[in-house]
Order: sequence, then structure tokens, then C-alpha cells
Amino acid sequence: MQRDAFGLDLTAASAAAAKHYDDTVSGYLGFRRDVGDHLKATFAADPGFAMAHCLKGYFYLLFCNPALDSRTAKTLADAESAATATNATERERTHIAALRLWAKGDLNGAAARWETILADHPRDVIALRLGHFAHFYAGDARKLRDSVARVLPGWSEQQPGYGYVLGMLAFGLEESGDYAAAEEAGRKAVALSAGDIWAVHAVAHFYEMTGWPRDGIRWLRETEAGWKDCNNFAYHVWWHRALFHLELGEHDETLALYDTRVRGDQSEDYLDMSNGVALLWRIENAGVNVGNRWVELADKAEKRVNDHVLAFIDAHYAMALAWAGRVSAAKKLAEGARAAGAKRGTSQAPIHATVGAPLCEAIAAYRRGAYAQTIACLMPIRYALDGIGGSHAQRDLFHQMLLVAALKAKDFKTARGLAAERVQQKRRSPSAWRAYGEALAGAGDKAGAARAQAEAARLATQ
Repeated sequence: MQRDAFGLDLTAASAAAAKHYDDTVSGYLGFRRDVGDHLKATFAADPGFAMAHCLKGYFYLLFCNPALDSRTAKTLADAESAATATNATERERTHIAALRLWAKGDLNGAAARWETILADHPRDVIALRLGHFAHFYAGDARKLRDSVARVLPGWSEQQPGYGYVLGMLAFGLEESGDYAAAEEAGRKAVALSAGDIWAVHAVAHFYEMTGWPRDGIRWLRETEAGWKDCNNFAYHVWWHRALFHLELGEHDETLALYDTRVRGDQSEDYLDMSNGVALLWRIENAGVNVGNRWVELADKAEKRVNDHVLAFIDAHYAMALAWAGRVSAAKKLAEGARAAGAKRGTSQAPIHATVGAPLCEAIAAYRRGAYAQTIACLMPIRYALDGIGGSHAQRDLFHQMLLVAALKAKDFKTARGLAAERVQQKRRSPSAWRAYGEALAGAGDKAGAARAQAEAARLATQ
């Protein structure tokens, strides 16, 4: 029996194996590129390390790629065998039970197991981080916030990993709308660890949601040295910076960031793909010619039309396919999403059925110019979109699409209402005020439209 860096009992063969395991966990929390190397070193020191096998299974599932399912199954079997052979602790066995549930598609059940662990072991940072992931893709901002708040009294600033906990708290606070507290926690986390990219990202969300793009750009520039060499999650942080430039109308800079940072290596990872799709649509919607950039996204999405791991991913793949003109592939994906919604026993099934499939249909309708149908598909589910997971900033793509569809359909009554909501939520957003002005002009309110456009122009210079 060993102890990990957080003071928890760990069934490992040696202190060296426990140290390599700690390095693996630290690398995972920091989104570093050396995680795989540390995990290999862990197994070299102790091939029968139950929690190392469990962590490996978690890593496979985090890729959200069914092609890895057979590896996950083998790793789960290895973890179970190792736990029996070494008489693993109850905490470790509960982790393996969570892995078993997640491998079956029951991410909510796995999250419940992680919360059970945290009730007794508030410094189990793996349970905390994976619960954070689960609550994020359930679209549950309160759980995202509260799961961290519950364990915070069990931590202190002197303990390793405390900054990572603060970074998770910052993101939960931001998604829950407590922006001032989110900024404070995020900045403190980065002060404790300059390389805490998750905390950097939480503060970027603060600037996005409160409408301070220039300050957001400054923040990312100031912190870049700490996170620029992280793993592919850095592309998502560059995505945030690109959004700031786009809001300011700096289209050349936005497109350059798309080409060199967001899609620089044209990764097939689902988050990287989602970044590219969501940014490219926004760029094109701003009137910029994006050339043939949709093609490489669609080529990759077409290989994954049968996955249906998360409705969030499906929606972005559906966009890539539709915008590249892959009509049959987009239809197949939408049909598969509806079929996935009919399956029982997975956490995503009801999301596919009630939100994911209609969202894919709305995307296809928008692309073929059937804007009234887009509105008919999106309006009934717009308040349920949180269920697909992701952040407010990521899901805003679909709220923007609904508003643009209303404008293109010349349904100015609907557009005016949606745009009024948007300027209330994003009072410092030039693009929101421009859309409001267009809606008001279409509805015949010339004076109101002029005021809205003047406000857009004023904000764009601040």
C-alpha cells in the first residue's frame, strides 16, 4: 500500500510506481503532452496496478471514439483482475465500477459513483475531474459548480493540485452565471499555476460572456507562455481568442488563427473538429469567403457518422457535412441520431431523441435554405439545448443560427424577439446590436434600427 500525492491510499507495488502514477495524474490535470509517457512508466514499474489500468480506461473513453471500445473493454478486464489480485481499496473498486458503467454508455451512473467517492475522499482529484467532464456534457451548470464547492473545504492552498480545483470551480461559477466570482477564482488558480490551461480558459469564458473581447485577447496574450505547449486543448483556447477577434470585426486575424492554430494540424479529435466547425460557420456568417475549408472537416466527419457518442459531437459533424454538400452523409447521421435516441440504458439516448436529432434536422434545413423549417425545428428545443452539453459559448452557435434563420426567412417578429433577448444577455456585443438593428429595420422600426446600429458602432470602437 502506497500513498498518492493527495494523501490517498493507493494499491501499488512500490513508491516508484505510485510516483509515476502521480505524474500521470498531474499531466492529465495540466493537459500536458507527456501523459502517455508517464502512464507507460507506471506500468513498467507495476504491471498489475489496478488504478493505472482504470485510468487508462478512462483515457480511452475521453476520446469519445467507438473505435477504441475494444481497448476499453480489455483495460476494464485488466483493472478488475488487478483489483482482485492486489486486494484493491473500496475507493479504487468504486472507480472501476464507474469505468464499467461509462463503458456501457451510462456516464450519468459513472458520475454518481465519482460523487460517492468524493463524499468520503474530497481530494480524489480524478473523481473530481471526471465528474466535471460528466456534468459538462450533461449541460448541468449547477452540478458543474456544486460538485467542486462540496469538496473545497477538504483542500488548502498548501496542497498539490489546489490550483486545479480552483480552476474547475471557476469554470463552474462562470457557467452558472456568477461571473465576478469566476474571474476571481480563475485568476487565483493561474497565479498558483501559470500552466493551468483550464483556469485560463475559464477566465476567457468570463470575458466572452461579459462582452470584453479586447480584455480577453490581452488575457490570453499575457498567459500564453504558460499554456501554449499544452496538448490539443490549447486549440480550444486559441478558438476563444479567435472569437474575440471576430467580435471586433478583425476578420483577417480570425481566419489566420483558424488556419494556424484552431485547425493548424487538422486533427480528427472531436473537440478540435467542433472548434473548427463552430468557428468556420461564424466566420462565414460574418460575410467572409472561407474557400474550401469545409472539405477537410467533412472528410473527417464522414468517417464518424455512425458514432453517436454525444449529441454535441453529432451536431458539429452534421454541420461539417451539410456545409460541404455531403447531403446523404448528413441525412445518415441525422437518422442514426434518431435511432440512438431509441436505445435504452445510455445517458445520451434521451438527449439524442429530444434534442440531438431535431438539431441535426434544423442544421440540414438551414443549409438548404429552408429557414422556416429551421425555425420550426429549433424553437421548440432552444431551451433544452443545454442538454447536449458543452459551454454556453459553444452552444451559442445554435442560438445564433436560429436568429440568422429568422432574419433570412424575413420572420422579423421572431427575429426581433430573439435579438432583443440577445442584446439583454450580451449588452456589450456589437454583433448582437447589429442583428437587433437588422430585425428592427425589417419590422419597420427605422428609428429603433438606427439606435441599435449606432450602439453597435460605439461598442466596436471600445
